Amino acid sequence: MILWVIPVIIVLILIWLWATYNGLIKARLRANEALSDITVQEKRRLDLIPNLIETVKGYAKHEKSTFEEVTKARTAVMNTPEDNLSKRAENENMLSGALKSLFAVSENYPDLKANENFLNLQNELTDTEDKIQAARRFYNGNVRDFNMKLQVFPTNMIGGTLGFKDYDFYDVSEDEKEAVKKAPNVKF
Repeated sequence: MILWVIPVIIVLILIWLWATYNGLIKARLRANEALSDITVQEKRRLDLIPNLIETVKGYAKHEKSTFEEVTKARTAVMNTPEDNLSKRAENENMLSGALKSLFAVSENYPDLKANENFLNLQNELTDTEDKIQAARRFYNGNVRDFNMKLQVFPTNMIGGTLGFKDYDFYDVSEDEKEAVKKAPNVKF
């Protein structure tokens, strides 16, 4: 009888190890896929920016500093290593701010605001920004699931041994966190 119990226990342990390992692999792949989705949307935004700048340049020739700021922010994003999420998030947020400045400049040019090409580019960028935010939330959800799976018992007993490590969340910069904490000053 005992000869049967030991092999059954060993088989059950092996099945548990197999299921746990595969679960961690699936969760890690979902997090990697989500990060890739962010990269795809950010690439789309980077591709739209030169067209937007050229469209605005025709109307706003004296807004050179705004164009330089957008170009500088775009270059910073393009040169950020993909594995440095905190720097990547910081540069992406800097680019978003520069684009907001560019759209604010367009308010001074009624002909530009009525330009169909500009409006289409602005709508595409707004849509892309929304998709980037959704992709970041999706990524963070997958990271949360993976990290939780990695840290709960009994998976935590073998996760580290098998070489799995927590993922970092896609987060905003410290400056933005401070800005969120401060109440806006609203005047009518």
